Amino acid sequence: MSSNTKRILVVDDEPKIVEVVKSYLENSGYLVYEAYTGKQALEIFEKISPSLIVLDLMLPDTTGEEICKTLRKKSKVPIIMLTAKIEEEDILKGLGTGADDYVTKPFSPRQLVARVEALLRRAEDHFASLSNILSFNNDDLMIDLANYDVKKNGESVNLTPNEFKILSTMAKYPKKAFTREELITLVIGNDFEGFDRTIDTHIKNLRQKIETDPKNPQFILTVHGVGYRFNGE
Repeated sequence: MSSNTKRILVVDDEPKIVEVVKSYLENSGYLVYEAYTGKQALEIFEKISPSLIVLDLMLPDTTGEEICKTLRKKSKVPIIMLTAKIEEEDILKGLGTGADDYVTKPFSPRQLVARVEALLRRAEDHFASLSNILSFNNDDLMIDLANYDVKKNGESVNLTPNEFKILSTMAKYPKKAFTREELITLVIGNDFEGFDRTIDTHIKNLRQKIETDPKNPQFILTVHGVGYRFNGE
């Protein structure tokens, strides 16, 4: 079993349903844990930190909604609710307590596996997008690498492509001193035929846009005799 195999917790008081769901999920490469009560579910959750939970709405000792509420106080784990109720109000109630999706009984196990895979994919995309955002000085400056967006105090800053490249390149390596030649190579490319002082112009423009006081910069500092470095925390 691969160390990065995703763990799925299946919670239902009907053993036959657990058995079928477990079989289909294991055939799809997941590591499956079983719980038949809400108490068991919470105990196993603490032990294994599952990647996703398939949760029955009706349990012998509590309800799926209550389990959802408890889990949401400490985790964003994706939850698929299993429900025999098909009334819209009941479904909305389940989603309102923190479930991400629902499947009504009776259900196709293959459809459930497809829902599991789609929800895990969405969760991964979400965390990947979060890792593409660099934040400095308590969110004073935020750089969204995926969407080429920079925010200063929550307001979008309009940067040119080269300004964005310079800023994002330096921000990925805080405290590292870059020479002008390095920045030209990394940002503009080796075929640049202008002067290395072009970088100074870009830096000056960047400071006007992202610094609270451009004459006393917090983020882009001059390293005398070398070039520049990014100083955000």
